[in-house]
Amino acid sequence: VEQAKAALEEKAEQLALSSRYKSEFLANMSHELRTPLNSLLLLARLLADNPGNNLTAKQIEHAQTIHAAGTDLLSLINDILDLAKIESGTVTLDIEFEHFSELPDYVERTFRQVANAKGLEFDVRVAAELPAGIQTDAKRLQQILKNLLSNAFKFTERGRVTLEVAQAKSGWTAGHSQLDTADAVVAFSVIDTGVGIPANKQNSIFEPFQQADGTTSRQYGGTGLGLSISRELTRLLGGEIRVSSAPGKGSTFTLYLPLIYKPAGEERARQAAAAPQPAPAYAERSHKLLKAGPPSASQPTVRDDRGRIREGDYVVVIVEDDLKFASALLDVARESGFKGVVAANAGTALPLVKELAPDAITLDLLLPDMDGWAMLDLLKHDPVTRHIPVNVISVSEQMNRCMHMGALGVVQKPAAKEALQEALARTRKFVDREVKTLLVAYGDTAQREGISEALRTDGVKITGVGSGKEALEAAQRSPFDCIVVDRTLGDMSATDFLKNFAKTQHSAKIPIVMYGTDGQGRNEHDSLRKLAEVVILKNVSTPEAVLEEATLFLHQAVERLPGKTRELLPQRRKSPQELSGKKALIVVDDIRNILSSVLEQHGMIALNAENGKDGIELLTNTPGIDVVLMDIMMPELDGYDTIRIMRKPEKFKALPIIAITAKAMIGDREKCIEAGASDYLAKPVNTEQLLSLLRVWLTQ
Repeated sequence: VEQAKAALEEKAEQLALSSRYKSEFLANMSHELRTPLNSLLLLARLLADNPGNNLTAKQIEHAQTIHAAGTDLLSLINDILDLAKIESGTVTLDIEFEHFSELPDYVERTFRQVANAKGLEFDVRVAAELPAGIQTDAKRLQQILKNLLSNAFKFTERGRVTLEVAQAKSGWTAGHSQLDTADAVVAFSVIDTGVGIPANKQNSIFEPFQQADGTTSRQYGGTGLGLSISRELTRLLGGEIRVSSAPGKGSTFTLYLPLIYKPAGEERARQAAAAPQPAPAYAERSHKLLKAGPPSASQPTVRDDRGRIREGDYVVVIVEDDLKFASALLDVARESGFKGVVAANAGTALPLVKELAPDAITLDLLLPDMDGWAMLDLLKHDPVTRHIPVNVISVSEQMNRCMHMGALGVVQKPAAKEALQEALARTRKFVDREVKTLLVAYGDTAQREGISEALRTDGVKITGVGSGKEALEAAQRSPFDCIVVDRTLGDMSATDFLKNFAKTQHSAKIPIVMYGTDGQGRNEHDSLRKLAEVVILKNVSTPEAVLEEATLFLHQAVERLPGKTRELLPQRRKSPQELSGKKALIVVDDIRNILSSVLEQHGMIALNAENGKDGIELLTNTPGIDVVLMDIMMPELDGYDTIRIMRKPEKFKALPIIAITAKAMIGDREKCIEAGASDYLAKPVNTEQLLSLLRVWLTQ
C-alpha cells in the first residue's frame, strides 16, 4: 500500500510538472508565433495605408491581402491556444444570465450577409415556451453557435440553414451527470441541407484538425479545430453536442445545455484555484487594470433593452462594470426617454457602439480590460463614432480633461440621481436640437469666410465676427456649442480674450478652438496653459486641425460634412500632430522592430534597444525620453526585471512604460502592472490602440 501510495504521489508530481511545462510551452509558442506575425501585420497595414501616396491601386490591394491573410493566421493561432488552454485547465468561465431574445439579433448580424451572398434561406426560431434566458457563459455559447453555424454555411451550397432553440426532455447521451440532474435543458439545433457526413466519420470530426473527408479542407477551407473547441467548451458548460447526418441529406448539430449552470465538484475546485486575484497597483492610474476577475454565477445581471430597440428609439450604451450602478443608470436612462444597452467592459462596448450607432454613451473610466481614457480617445478618433455624445461618469479628479478630449459632459462619482438625470436630460436636449451653433472669430475676413465655408452644413448655424469684443458680446448673448478663435483679432490678445471669456456665465461648458498659437512667447504659452484649466481650450496650428477639433466639439457625423472637409479629415488623422516630436524608447529583441516605423510615421522619434541591459543604458544616458515600449519576452534580462530596474531612479517613477507581450496566458496583464508597467498591449499590436495609449499617456 505504501509503495502504491508513493507511486501515485510520484505520478501526480509528474503530471503537475508536465502541466506546468505545457503552460510554459504554450506561452513561449504564443510569443514565437505572434512576434513575426506582429511585424507582418504592422508592415502590411503601413503599406495599405500608403502614407506616401506612391503605391498603385493593385499594390495597395496586395498589401490588404497580406494583412487579411495574416489576420486569418492570427485566428488560427488563437484557436490552437484556445484548445490548448481548455485541455490544460486554464480556461475560466464568466457565468451570467443570457436573454434568449438577444440570440436572434446576434446570429442575424453575424450570418445574414453570408446567407444572402450564398443565396441560402436562413431562419432563427426561438420557442415561445422558453423562459426569459439561460445562465451560462454567454461569450462561450456564442462561440459554439458561431462555429456550428459557420460549418453549416460552409458545407451548404443550396437550400437553407436553420437555428432552432427549444427546451429538451431527451436526446443527449444517457447517464450524462449534469444534463440528467438539470432542472431544465435547452437544445440549440443547427440544421442544414448541405453535403452531410457519413456515419463512420461522425465521431472523428470532433477531433482536432479532423474533417469528414481529407479533401474538404482544400475544397471548403478551415483547419478542423472549430468542432473540437466547441465540444470542449460544451463540456465545460455542463452540456453535450450530438450530430445526426447522412451524405447528401444535410446535418443537424444539437447543443444541449442545462438552463442553469452548475459546475461539477472537480470543476468548482479548479475554478476556485484558478480564480485571478487582484494584484497590488503600481501607479495611481494603473490600478484600473487590476480589478478582480470575471463575475461569479451569483452576481446579478442587468436586463437591458437590447432586445426591445425599435426604429426611432433613442438609445444609450452604458459602459459600466459595476452592475448595481449600471442598473441604476439604466433606470435613469429610461426615465430620460432612452433605451439602454449595458456593456461591462471596453472589449464588448466598442463593437456594440459601432453596431448600434447609439444616440449617446455613458462611460466609466475604471474598466477591467482597458484604460477608460484610451477608450474615450478611440471613440473620438474613429470617424464612425466620434460624433456620438459621451458622458463620462467616474471617480477621477481629472474631469476637465474629458471635455478637452471631446466628451459632452462629466458626472463625478459618487453620483446623485439628480446629477445623472441632468446629464442625460442635457444629452437628450443636445440630440434633439437639429441645429448646432458655432461662433467663428477671425480678424482676417478671407480666413473667417474660408473656415465658415468648410464647416457649413444644414445642421450648423455659423456666426462670424472680426474682433474680440464682438466675440465676447455674442458669447454673452447665446451659449454656442463651439467657438473658433484666431490670434488675429486685433483689438485684444488671445490671452486677454480668454481671460474675459472665462468671466462669462457659459465659459465652463463652451469649448474653444484657438488657431495660430505656434508663435506665442513663453509667458503667453504659460498663461494659455493655466487658462486651459478653467476653460475648454484646444490650441491648434493648422487649418486642418481647426476643422477636426471644431467638428469633434460640434459632434458632427463625418458623412454629413462638406466633401472637401470630409477629404481633409482622413489625411489629418493619418498624420496627427499630438505625438509629433515625442521621443520613444523601444526595447525589443526582434531585429525587424516594425514599431519604429509606425511611430516615425506619426512624427515620433524612435530609439531602439535589443535587450533589457541596452534599454536601461539608453534610458539613463538619453535625456528627454517621453515613453518606453517594453517587450516582455527577452533573453537574459526579461521585460519584467527591466521595468523594475528602470523604476528605481526617482526621475523615472512617473515615466510611462507600456508593456508589449505576445504571451496569451492568464495573469500576464497583472504581472506587467505589478512589475511597474503603466499599461499593457498584447501582440499583434493593434495600431489604433497603440496610438490611443500613447496619446493618453503623452498628452495629459
